[in-house]
Amino acid sequence: MSETLLSARNLAFELYEVLDAESLTQRPRYADHSRETFDAAIDTARGIAEELFAPHNRKADENEPVYQNGEAVLIPEVKPAVDAFIEAGFLTASHDFEDGGMQLPNLLARACFAHFQAANVGTSSYAMLTMGAAHLIEVFGSDEQKRRFLEPMHAGRFFGTMALTEPHAGSSLSDLRTRAEPAGDGTYRLKGNKIFISGGDHPLSENIVHMVLAKLPDAPPGVKGISLFIVPKLLVNDDGSLGKRNDVTLAGLFHKMGWRGTTSTALNFGDNGECVGYLVGEPHKGLSYMFQMMNDARIGVGMGAIMLGYAGYLYSLNYARERPQGRLPDGKDPTSPQVSIIEHTDIKRMLLTQKAYVEGAFDLGLYAARLVDDQRTAETEEARQNAHELLDLLTPIVKSWPSEFCLKANELAVQILGGHGYTREYPVEQYYRDNRLNPIHEGTHGIQSLDLLGRKLMQNKGAGLRQLLALIQDCTQRAGRHASLSALRQPLEQHIARLTQVTQALLGDLAAGKINLALANSALYLKVFGHAVIGWRWLEQAIRAEEGLAAGNPADADFYKGKLQAARYFLTWEVPGCAHELALLEARDPTCLDMQDAWF
Repeated sequence: MSETLLSARNLAFELYEVLDAESLTQRPRYADHSRETFDAAIDTARGIAEELFAPHNRKADENEPVYQNGEAVLIPEVKPAVDAFIEAGFLTASHDFEDGGMQLPNLLARACFAHFQAANVGTSSYAMLTMGAAHLIEVFGSDEQKRRFLEPMHAGRFFGTMALTEPHAGSSLSDLRTRAEPAGDGTYRLKGNKIFISGGDHPLSENIVHMVLAKLPDAPPGVKGISLFIVPKLLVNDDGSLGKRNDVTLAGLFHKMGWRGTTSTALNFGDNGECVGYLVGEPHKGLSYMFQMMNDARIGVGMGAIMLGYAGYLYSLNYARERPQGRLPDGKDPTSPQVSIIEHTDIKRMLLTQKAYVEGAFDLGLYAARLVDDQRTAETEEARQNAHELLDLLTPIVKSWPSEFCLKANELAVQILGGHGYTREYPVEQYYRDNRLNPIHEGTHGIQSLDLLGRKLMQNKGAGLRQLLALIQDCTQRAGRHASLSALRQPLEQHIARLTQVTQALLGDLAAGKINLALANSALYLKVFGHAVIGWRWLEQAIRAEEGLAAGNPADADFYKGKLQAARYFLTWEVPGCAHELALLEARDPTCLDMQDAWF
């Protein structure tokens, strides 16, 4: 497997040593699979990603989509890549065999998708968006909507989008103005404007199915008045053939600093009063439906951030091994050979930081994917519910922590390349620009932190939090069986103890009605909570690495020692470094809350 997209050895370690993917084949749904079929799917994904996605990553960045005659025009290399993705079955990777799917566990599907995200996040997004939109219709759509729209989406003939954001409202969905009027025939006529709609127009499919949030005339105010509609670019006749163009207009394209290969569109609905939409599910429940797609997308954004960080790490690692420069501080002889820059301690520090961030986040992203499988196919209802609650709690971390810290990994990759890192002749600056969008995709860092502290912690009376703390305690106890892990286990235990106290105090403030004060520094809380989660995942990896070393395969010794060193770095450098944020949270520091507009 290529070491430019994703470490093959690390992926195997995660799947088969940490997350026990093979045990999933004991479940009836995955009984026809084996490690061999899992690896075959991964090999196929790697091949397509390397051969068709990666080669045009730079070209798509330098030749972003253009607006011509009311349509978006892309470089020609995008469609063959997306077509190959569809033809290989990845669009329906987790779907039933009888429906043409691969019936892969979500864990393996995410592992496959990771290759495409590392190779070309812009091109891969068209398929990822379509899968999310299709899943919405699959769960909440009527039989007729599934026949008319879902089947062509699963076949790759129709693509999909999610259309939420409006020019005046941004993330404040309760203020959206798009309206839907009943037409008297079971359909609706929509009117409004949406912006930043990724994949909102392109020539890659026969049709585009927009999942649009809008309000009905009798809608109550706020988020309780939002409904969800299917709005196709082209109308679909009763026999499945394509009809006339719907009243959906591409108003223009946005030109972002990254993800330039993905069209970012402004769409007008109903300029001529003829925009046909179809209500999904019940009126006024659209936001709850959309949250399913948004939560799927949040995990996808987190994985995208991870893979961009991962690609930058691997590139800078290879560069550091090959770039000779200078001598070590004790090398006084100017005639002695130069050393590769990986021999310099500060370069090691930057590489080790990247490794700790991206491989820790990668573990968490795949762990979340495994929770989806447990949520769907665990043996008991209790186990399925537990997986749901834990995944719900971790979703803000899976989305936001990698979006912040894998971006920092990209910064370090740029720095390791020195002057070359800032030029477009090398890919790390593009990885940085692409990743810089992820802190805002699917909810900003601040919004995710409010969701975590203000809602997720106490959801279902704190069931998810109790599970997490129990899992971390179990991990630290198992780590205690390895004397070599004592120095790694203790900082995590100390961090968890202090974080638990802070959490109880902040939740007490929320219960007492001190909402603004309790949530004022929620972004700091997300960081320290995220570090606790990643610290737990690194300690779990360290346990597996110790077990691997004990098994005595000399060929793997360096790999396992590298894992232990990265765990040591994160747990003894990064986790204790959260003490400052914890102190601010303990003090309920009001510096930011008290700042006034006029003082800026």
